[in-house]
Amino acid sequence: MYKYTQVSDTKYVLSLDNHVEIMTALAAFCKECDIYAGAVYGLGAISEATFRFLDPATKQYVDKTFAEQMEITNLTGNISLKDGEVYLHVHVTAGRRDYTCVGGHLLQARINGACELVVENFEDGFLGRRFDEETGLNLYEFKN
Repeated sequence: MYKYTQVSDTKYVLSLDNHVEIMTALAAFCKECDIYAGAVYGLGAISEATFRFLDPATKQYVDKTFAEQMEITNLTGNISLKDGEVYLHVHVTAGRRDYTCVGGHLLQARINGACELVVENFEDGFLGRRFDEETGLNLYEFKN
């Protein structure tokens, strides 16, 4: 699903296998390495992606899938813990063949080519999540 190397005490570089789903592979890596607070960034190429957009007026999510070859021009996000599980909050901007871009909150994306990520582990930190009724979002929950 992925290969990785640890480049410092707190940073890893990952290469995800072709045709795998990014969020599944990233969550598996975080579990394997016990990373429950951190950051992720990267780039790559995908053949399909589903993005999510929150309508703040209704607090309802709208999902849209794009099934076409695209370049990930930016993938950025954070890693935290919600209900005892890895919680990934990732946003992506993807360039299309006509040089326009689509993007948003990433639900899933299938690699078609390569995907290279850097994960930073906030080793001694705790980043929890809690549902916020007012916004309809899973916001950070700090212990202090």
